[in-house]
Amino acid sequence: MLAVKNYKFWFCTGSQDLYGEECLKNVAEHSRIMVEKLNASGILPYEVVLKPTLITNELIRRTFNEANTDEECAGVITWMHTFSPAKSWILGLQEYRKPLLHLHTQFNEELPYDTIDMDFMNENQSAHGDREYGHIVSRMGIERKVVVGHWSDPAVIGRIASWMRTAVGVVESSHIRVMRIADNMRNVAVTEGDKVEAQIKFGWEVDAYPVNDIIESVQAVSESDTNALLDEYYDRYEILLEGRDPEEFRRHAAVQAQIEIGFERFLEEKNYQAIVTHFGDLGALKQLPGLAIQRLMEKGYGFGAEGDWKVAAMVRLMKVMTAGMKDAKGTSMLEDYTYNFTKGKEGILEAHMLEICPSIADGPIAIRCKPLSMGDREDPARLVFTSKEGKGIAVSLIDLGTRFRLIINDVECHKTERPMPALPVATNFWTPQPDLGTGAEAWILAGGAHHTAFTYDLTAEQMGDWAAAMGIEAVYIDKDTKIRDFKRDLMVGEIFYRNR
Repeated sequence: MLAVKNYKFWFCTGSQDLYGEECLKNVAEHSRIMVEKLNASGILPYEVVLKPTLITNELIRRTFNEANTDEECAGVITWMHTFSPAKSWILGLQEYRKPLLHLHTQFNEELPYDTIDMDFMNENQSAHGDREYGHIVSRMGIERKVVVGHWSDPAVIGRIASWMRTAVGVVESSHIRVMRIADNMRNVAVTEGDKVEAQIKFGWEVDAYPVNDIIESVQAVSESDTNALLDEYYDRYEILLEGRDPEEFRRHAAVQAQIEIGFERFLEEKNYQAIVTHFGDLGALKQLPGLAIQRLMEKGYGFGAEGDWKVAAMVRLMKVMTAGMKDAKGTSMLEDYTYNFTKGKEGILEAHMLEICPSIADGPIAIRCKPLSMGDREDPARLVFTSKEGKGIAVSLIDLGTRFRLIINDVECHKTERPMPALPVATNFWTPQPDLGTGAEAWILAGGAHHTAFTYDLTAEQMGDWAAAMGIEAVYIDKDTKIRDFKRDLMVGEIFYRNR
């Protein structure tokens, strides 16, 4: 399901005709070599496409408008090889609507000490041209990413690669459609929000369907299709009967197989990429969707529990941003449940009633069938596992009434000290940076939700860049967080973003 377009990024070099045709030929050749080497680096997740050198208002404007309408173009990388008069860029920049990266580099890495002359200086003056261009972008108040360094440096290429994933997240955001089954959990505040403003800001469409509409799709799934998927479950996962009759257990798992197929068909038919459910309104569903939702998330769908459409959209967005990433460790919705305050072992146990994506699993994944009081239905089958160790980020998008805020917390995931055999759900255990006390206090001060979109595979910088592109506040909780400074940052953000 996680089908992402074959996106490309345009490479646009700025110059002018003051130094003659020979200089422009060199500029074009240098740009060609750079693009060729960038694509051959093996670091970039998407192809870079070279465009003709931009030297006139008309060409700049036309190129940016072509980028706007090209469905495969996810962003433009700009670089001023020589001096480029910045007023030439105004109209193009005014009309450009996609992510922008300013690569501040130069073709040569080292000064040619023995041969450098004024001809070389005039031709290779990115230090001059990029400042002229950077000035006009800043004066126009246009959000962009600036990457500085030699284009052949793997660290520089890595920063470009990182931005590419953010840019794809920006472009794909306008294609996210969230299907809400029923409504939000009653009397819960943080899962609510302004869906109209979310569509204006992020491009998300959030639509509600009566639960019986999707139940018709579930009930239409044939027994043969259900059994085929059930066989896949039994081949792929460990079956923990735990005293249950094998036939009864299989019947319970079959309910989830039927739900998975029915939900996926409905989502595909209606063109939705994320889904939310609510245990308080299940209609004729025999079980709260558990294993079914877990597998849909693994396929790339976003999910939010209890009607949390913001988390559903963010999980989908983050899965899109990590699509095709080598050695990806996974992305999922999670919920803060309970703490371990033991000195030196502090952390938060993350889980949910059922719906944690198995992409974050470490080791064996098993199916268990256990009672669940929430939902008032038969015992639902679910996938159980523990999660990978390592660094990750937990993200919470909240609606403050007049605006949105994105809260980003760096976390360190660990294994729990001992197994928890009586807990029949998938779990993750992490310590927020800089420590549990400071991290939790900052999260609460910022208004963070109890549901999070979590990933091992993106950075705080990438999600902060996405927030900047969307024109919303991003606050960071990391190793450098101090509560006094954090409070001041929140107050500054309140003033700056109040009328944006």
